[in-house]
Amino acid sequence: MNDRDLRPTFAVVGAGVIGEHHATVLSQLTDRAELVAVVDVDLARARALAAARGGTAYRSMAEAFAARPIDVVAICTPTGRHGAPAIEALRAGKHVVLEKPAEIDVARTDEIIRARQAAGKLVTVISQHRFDPATERVLAAIERGEFGRLTSGIASIDWWRGQSYYDSGDWRGTWALDGGGALMNQGVHTVDLLIAALGRPVEVFAYTGTLAHERIEVEDVAVGLVRFASGALAVLHATTAAYPGLSARLQVHGDRGSAVIDNDELAYFHATPADPTAAAPTAADPTPAGSAAAGTASRDPGRLSGAHRRQYLNFLGALAGTEDLRVGLETNRPAIAVITGAYESARTGRPVVLD
Repeated sequence: MNDRDLRPTFAVVGAGVIGEHHATVLSQLTDRAELVAVVDVDLARARALAAARGGTAYRSMAEAFAARPIDVVAICTPTGRHGAPAIEALRAGKHVVLEKPAEIDVARTDEIIRARQAAGKLVTVISQHRFDPATERVLAAIERGEFGRLTSGIASIDWWRGQSYYDSGDWRGTWALDGGGALMNQGVHTVDLLIAALGRPVEVFAYTGTLAHERIEVEDVAVGLVRFASGALAVLHATTAAYPGLSARLQVHGDRGSAVIDNDELAYFHATPADPTAAAPTAADPTPAGSAAAGTASRDPGRLSGAHRRQYLNFLGALAGTEDLRVGLETNRPAIAVITGAYESARTGRPVVLD
């Protein structure tokens, strides 16, 4: 793709729910991008999405690549099938947008990293909640030192998924294709934000259980502890067995400030200017009206939101050379390490030191 080309062409691979999300975002960005192909082994499903959002339907990436020029491939397949198409796209000289998490373990994520390095292309992993205004405000305050020394955090995902959710697809609730349960599938966004706030994780200890669902291999409850290189400690809690479903919540605490993000909104914020000659400490923000803490129904942080669009705009800016890519494979890798380390700890009953 010529760097001066401000309208790269995209193929969406996987025409399910997540693929429809990506196609919708691309349909909102027609001045910056063009959806030209939808790929799915179920050609009828690919045709339906292409008819709704644009492009031509194909059964395979190879067929799409042979038919027309494609600059970027958005991988929207089940997690355990992210690596192969991502590597195929990179070897074909395409940039990649990769749904979260990058893969089901660190080793397979590293295979994609090596393919990206060999291809010299851009890969972004969907971590759209890093682009939420609440997240950006908290991370900016941390960067300025306004929370002082970071001491602890809590990442909690309190959701409900009925048995019908797991029965709706033979890949759901499997180690091979889901890569895990409440922590990997539903919790990865909140774990990612915890790491963005507290830095490099170095050790994890966890327990998991399958307590409210049948016919699944993975956990519907996980609890754990994470130790960070800075010395900060954090609690993990992820479940799809909290009826009727509450919220996803991140708490970050330091010796000069704290913040709570609940369902993507800033529920509490208090920071102290790092410069002692600056203005008085900022007042603690009250709980925003309508937030989950005020009693509204829970929202799924994996849902389509304006943050998806903002991440796509960042990716397009990086392609054009006008801004830095904010979320790459290396950004997503620590969250995968924490989650898979938690699973190993739950199996062995021992803490796991993270690479």
